[in-house]
Amino acid sequence: MSTQYDIIIIGSGPGGYVAAIRAAQLGMHVAVVEQDLIGGICLNWGCIPTKALLKSAEVFNYLKHAADYGIQAEQVKPDFQGMMQRSRNVADTMGKGIHHLFKKNKITILEGRGKVLPNETVSVTDKKGEDTLYTAPHIIIATGARSRSLPKVPIDGSNVIGYREALSLVTQPASMVIIGGGAIGCEFAYFYNTIGTKVTLVEYMPRLLPLEDEDISKQIEKSFTKQGIQVYTGSEVTQVKVVTPGTHVHMHTPKGDIQLAGDIVLSAAGIQPNIEHIGLEEVGICIEDGRIAVDAYYKTNCKGIYAIGDVIKGPALAHVASAEGIICVEKIAGLNPDPLNYNNVPNCTYTYPEVASVGYTEKAAKEAGYKTKIGIFPFSASGKAHAAGNPEGLVKVIFDAQYGEWLGAHMIGAHVTEMIAEVVVARKLETTAHEIQTSIHPHPTMSESIVEAVHAAYGEAIHV
Repeated sequence: MSTQYDIIIIGSGPGGYVAAIRAAQLGMHVAVVEQDLIGGICLNWGCIPTKALLKSAEVFNYLKHAADYGIQAEQVKPDFQGMMQRSRNVADTMGKGIHHLFKKNKITILEGRGKVLPNETVSVTDKKGEDTLYTAPHIIIATGARSRSLPKVPIDGSNVIGYREALSLVTQPASMVIIGGGAIGCEFAYFYNTIGTKVTLVEYMPRLLPLEDEDISKQIEKSFTKQGIQVYTGSEVTQVKVVTPGTHVHMHTPKGDIQLAGDIVLSAAGIQPNIEHIGLEEVGICIEDGRIAVDAYYKTNCKGIYAIGDVIKGPALAHVASAEGIICVEKIAGLNPDPLNYNNVPNCTYTYPEVASVGYTEKAAKEAGYKTKIGIFPFSASGKAHAAGNPEGLVKVIFDAQYGEWLGAHMIGAHVTEMIAEVVVARKLETTAHEIQTSIHPHPTMSESIVEAVHAAYGEAIHV
């Protein structure tokens, strides 16, 4: 095996493996260091297996409400182990796909834990503890992140778990307390509640999905409460006591201190970047606010060393890491890629109803000094939404009143994670409201709600 490469990437998640494939396409001799499974957390323990579970929940939910569609389905019940196994099978299939892509692009996999060293060197420690040195003029750190453990709620893997354990439980818990009302917490709350677990969702901030537009946060809390999820916002977990059986969760709420009982506590209060013990201190890489500092093309302060994904500042999203990886290697290859516009990155939460957004929230747009035009179209006015049995939710659009620039869009409802791409492309092309209004959308579709919302922003709504 060669020990010298054009580029070495530490980590094979959606940032690392995409960067590796793009680098290979550009003619580079590429190696990827991975100590666990190819594809990283996203493919093996995050994005992909969670979406498989959420699909199972969606199918089960449809079957529970089959009578609403004129179908009789009796004695429908969830097979928890079957759902978990399907999730693992999907992840395994996708992992094999990455292996195939690596082979196709002649990318070398270096199994072990990677560490950057001076003089364009990476040390890889295998399972036996033996080190092998490899060299490359360009080294990309893409080591990702893990569940953040709260000081008052240490994860023990059995009573207090992280997202990884939540994807591999052997038996379905009767009750669960989820700490964290961001995307991860909300997705698990939806899944477990749908299949019959009693779920309590606790969020420290005043609202669920605190990074989303306030109208969206209000709607998701309303929807969750309707589904039977107990929601506490503006609340802090102060202690988790392990009892027999289960746990007692002590928390401070706006209405006073309370105690909750749950079989399992799921800590979903964010992530922590994997930057320890990978050589950053030895080579003098600059750290700012707990993340690796980089420029617009992901160069660190050390020559030939770059960083992408969850280890740097920015949204911890798989598609962001992939885009960063492509930009990084294209710049290394001497191309002239545009820096990533982080204000045009879509955010998606795969609950029911789904949530998707891009650009400014209404509050952020006003804080940035824009005079805005706001349009809202509720799915309750959509024929397709009613026909599909999904009339819950809305599309909200935000435009600059002066020039018609599309500042942001925020959606909650069925299939909105697919619909948001239209807005991302339109904003990339600097499309104005007029151009959307005069672009025919097919009827009946969920997507025509976008143009309806744009019409509403300019006082020209037809169906509301």
